[in-house]
Amino acid sequence: MKRSLAAPCRRSMSRPRSVPVSPTPRFRGPGRLALLVAALLAAIGASLLGPFGWPVRLAGLAVLIACYALMPKGFRVPGMSGPAAMLLRWGAAGFFSSLLVLTLAREVSLAATALFATAATHEAWVRASALAVMIATPLVTAVGYLMARGVARVVDVEIPVAGLPPALEGFTIAQISDIHVGPTIRRRYVERIVERVNGLSPDLIAITGDIVDGSVAELGAHVAPLAQLRSRHGTYAVTGNHEYYSGAPAWIRELRRLGARVLLNEHVVIEHDGAQLALAGVTDYSAHHFDPTHRSDPHRAAEGVPSGSPKVLLAHQPRSAREAERAGFDVQLSGHTHGGQFWPWNLLVRLQQPFTAGLNRVGRMRVYINRGTGYWGPPMRFGIPSEITRIRLVGE
Repeated sequence: MKRSLAAPCRRSMSRPRSVPVSPTPRFRGPGRLALLVAALLAAIGASLLGPFGWPVRLAGLAVLIACYALMPKGFRVPGMSGPAAMLLRWGAAGFFSSLLVLTLAREVSLAATALFATAATHEAWVRASALAVMIATPLVTAVGYLMARGVARVVDVEIPVAGLPPALEGFTIAQISDIHVGPTIRRRYVERIVERVNGLSPDLIAITGDIVDGSVAELGAHVAPLAQLRSRHGTYAVTGNHEYYSGAPAWIRELRRLGARVLLNEHVVIEHDGAQLALAGVTDYSAHHFDPTHRSDPHRAAEGVPSGSPKVLLAHQPRSAREAERAGFDVQLSGHTHGGQFWPWNLLVRLQQPFTAGLNRVGRMRVYINRGTGYWGPPMRFGIPSEITRIRLVGE
């Protein structure tokens, strides 16, 4: 029989300290970013519209002006409110991203034809490639939008654990991460996630951070469906960096009110059919920048774990993996990267994180990175779909 979210289980003796957290940071106004966007759009217009007559140039110029006027120039978007308006504004940002990338790719191809093709071939390609970019950009944006706005698919993953007790063979964890409830992700989107997770009938549910982009006052009603998550051993969550942007103390209280157990550098011991599983969670890797006493600490989270119990860590950022492996964890579940969210930005993730997505290994520890159950910013997931991960622990 399934229990409600806060299923009872034996807790560790390690408890987090209750401390004040610094206020949510204020992002500065548009300024230089607006000028940069304007300059890039002007360069794109000059590149793409030059080969065509004035009717096409005027139509293209109107599209570029509309894109500039609509798209956000910073993290806070003044002047328009409501989910539909925000979808339009962030959709314009996604359109700009696709347009910029495709235009850069075109410029590379033009350089290649100028060097290696005949003059006639190059001249023909100048016009044909510009037309291709103008057709491909709205198509890529539309496909990316549909992929982002649909309910996340279920990804099945088996994670080997050395010395796994037979009673824990096939133990299932439903992992959701990076929902980013906020300007464009609202209550119905969350309800569909909850419906799909509950349909998996998992043993345990793990939320690995970045649930929200906004305050409890703004978004509490939209996050409320998480209270309907159901599993045998309950729901456990850790903070992500966006919780700290949005007022982490208030969100920790709200998640607990909804029935989730928020793990702050601590662990619980799950009793399952006569076996024990240690489930730990750490604060976000960057939490100490907001509150020094919230510094992420896998070693503290592992203190007092019963000898011989498999140890699973929830840590928002993959960067926690090295210390988690040193602390003796068998498995780390993370998010944060969104898998890059859409090409080609996924190629840049490795500049900051050790892994981008999927199942990886650090020493003896397995690390799984969920690609994100929602999205952040532009409603686009071109080529990188969102996911709900159904993890099965198996013996190694």
